[in-house]
Amino acid sequence: MRTSAFTRVCTRLVLLVALTLAAVSAPQPSRLVAAGADTAGVPAVGRVWPVGARPRVLRGWDPPATPYGRGHRGVDLAAAPGAQVRAVAAGRVSFVGRVAGRGVVSLELDATGDPPLRTTYEPVHASVTKGTEVTAGEPLGTVEPAGSHCAPSCLHWGLRRADTYLNPLALLPPALLNRAPPRLLPVPGP
Repeated sequence: MRTSAFTRVCTRLVLLVALTLAAVSAPQPSRLVAAGADTAGVPAVGRVWPVGARPRVLRGWDPPATPYGRGHRGVDLAAAPGAQVRAVAAGRVSFVGRVAGRGVVSLELDATGDPPLRTTYEPVHASVTKGTEVTAGEPLGTVEPAGSHCAPSCLHWGLRRADTYLNPLALLPPALLNRAPPRLLPVPGP
């Protein structure tokens, strides 16, 4: 009798731990875009992801504690070399060139205030030139085969307003960030 009570307690404990781990490790959009200063004043004007349909976030936004402190001033999105890089929203190309040996494209986004929001993509082999007006989803170039700071490859996507770095995921509306809700299926029975 004592053994069966012990077995029930252990089974419940294992189930509780498994459910807790599943809840903690499940990707949740609310964790992708943390509330606070990094999203304040950032309108959700994005219409597409910069690469792929819903790329995996390899490294998220990690703002530094001080202006020159350690952190990650953008997000790294899984992207193979040669993958098409698209404008997330309409705007004007404000910079095309190489920075620290990597191809960079910056885009000032339309209707995002004064100063406007500026999103940056790297490493990119650009197919646009400075001053080009682009619409959401329009190609900006392709992910360069070398120069990525990820292994094996990624697109670093950043966002700034003047000199302040912001979370670029805040540009995307919830419909692009959220995965489909879970569905309960009928359990086949006898």
